[in-house]
Amino acid sequence: MNKTVDNYLLNGCERCSLGGTPDCKVYQWTSELDLLRKTVLECGLNEDCKWGVPCYTYRGNNILLISAFKTYCAISFFKGALLADKNELLEKPGKYSQSTRLIKFTNLKEIQNIKAILKTYIFEAVEIEKAGLKVEFKKNPEPVPAELENKFEEDLSLKNAFEALTPGRQRGYILYFSQAKQAKTRIARIEKCTEMILNGKGLNDNYKSAKR
Repeated sequence: MNKTVDNYLLNGCERCSLGGTPDCKVYQWTSELDLLRKTVLECGLNEDCKWGVPCYTYRGNNILLISAFKTYCAISFFKGALLADKNELLEKPGKYSQSTRLIKFTNLKEIQNIKAILKTYIFEAVEIEKAGLKVEFKKNPEPVPAELENKFEEDLSLKNAFEALTPGRQRGYILYFSQAKQAKTRIARIEKCTEMILNGKGLNDNYKSAKR
């Protein structure tokens, strides 16, 4: 077992000030997370800690995460969209999610009742990875906000830099800009991210670099 994951179960992800305190959301789900951890390890996956949460891999490739939220804990499959989901357990973590799917739990008994089924999902996820299957992402399924289009017209270098980003990075920016309700907020967000785009970085790249 991974000592960093042991620390997660003791102190949470420590990405906020609540880590290590009784208010940390991980403490609400200690028993559930421990059972999910044991179930996954019984399936032969390797244990690591990425993005502050337990991550499980097969031959270096990410298969799933286990994590705690305010009202539930969950197991999240990176390529969950490719799973057959015969038992209809999977949910999208958000309406724009194209690949990740998760199974939510609100008590220990829920996990115990489907432990055998859960293992079949994990083994299927491994087989998907072995076969090299990939989720076909839609490029920019959400409309580009008008404020970004206007900025592209003003600054061709920004347009070229944005189009050179990976589809995932492009989509991350579009969602971030579009979620702002007011035009002035969208413009401010675009201005704030312009340098990152010009440098070929995604919205979360700085955070990921800091964690290494």
